[in-house]
Amino acid sequence: MKDVIAWLVQSEPWVEYNVRVHLLNQPEKSPEVVSAKKIMLKDSKIKKMVAELHLWPGSPLKRHNDASHLLHKLTLAADLGLTQEDDGIQLVIDKISNRKSEEGVFQVLVNIPIRFGGSGTNQFSWMLCDAPLIVYAIAKFGLDEEKNVEQSAKYIVTLIRENGWPCAVSNDLGKFRGPGRKTDPCPYANLVVLKALSQMKKWRNSNECKIGAESLLELWEKRKERKPYLFGMGSRFKKLKAPLIWYDILHVTEVLSQFPWLRNDERLVEMVDIIKQKADEKGRYTAESVWRAWKGWDFGQKGEPSAWITFLVERILKRMRS
Repeated sequence: MKDVIAWLVQSEPWVEYNVRVHLLNQPEKSPEVVSAKKIMLKDSKIKKMVAELHLWPGSPLKRHNDASHLLHKLTLAADLGLTQEDDGIQLVIDKISNRKSEEGVFQVLVNIPIRFGGSGTNQFSWMLCDAPLIVYAIAKFGLDEEKNVEQSAKYIVTLIRENGWPCAVSNDLGKFRGPGRKTDPCPYANLVVLKALSQMKKWRNSNECKIGAESLLELWEKRKERKPYLFGMGSRFKKLKAPLIWYDILHVTEVLSQFPWLRNDERLVEMVDIIKQKADEKGRYTAESVWRAWKGWDFGQKGEPSAWITFLVERILKRMRS
């Protein structure tokens, strides 16, 4: 473990910062953490990502697994530890806050083709596979109790059913929905809603979170029988992949492990054990699938161990031990 930590601290600046805060429990104001944060913010990759986020909303979202879309760069910025206090982030927050639906839900620019039930034109709207990610990012930026964030989260929570969150969209999108039965829970919607609520004190221990978590864990338990909305949990699901964009084992365990009341659940433990078996002889983890949009980052290639993926796994393992 000491060798892994030493390797992580000497890797990318955003990895060092997160290792010091989340694995070594060093205070944010400690000299080591302050220094690591400064170096991270000066890194060309981070500066480029923040500059791109200033172009929000960017191009219209046409598919939710478009790894290059600003929505996913927003969540990665939050994952890496950027906050409202860091240069350029408040401008991004302000741009996002200017676009909300009548229900108070954060909107993105979307374009749904006519053949899928959309208008084929650009419009600001929301779906349960994008709005929660905005709530997550802004809450993680340090605004989890801000009125706009709470309002958006509150409406999203009300959409839950007995078996979890369904495929749900704004009224202005008409009859559009994903390829599945109306009565089924949407695995990805449950994942990203839980991801958002995990950052909010008001909701993280709620009954709604317990229903959503049970929905995901039951799908894991019955993964050979069920594949709602085409989200399976087979061999592709089990591949390590970053950043955390879509429906896969690293993303699911990262979210579920944030709820202390789940950490003894045998189904979650089983998923984590599958991940642990992927470590190399030095305790490092390598991407088994990659997003081409992130090929310039260490997790965007399969050839070498990824410091960021290794950090994510070690943080999950630390939570599970607590």
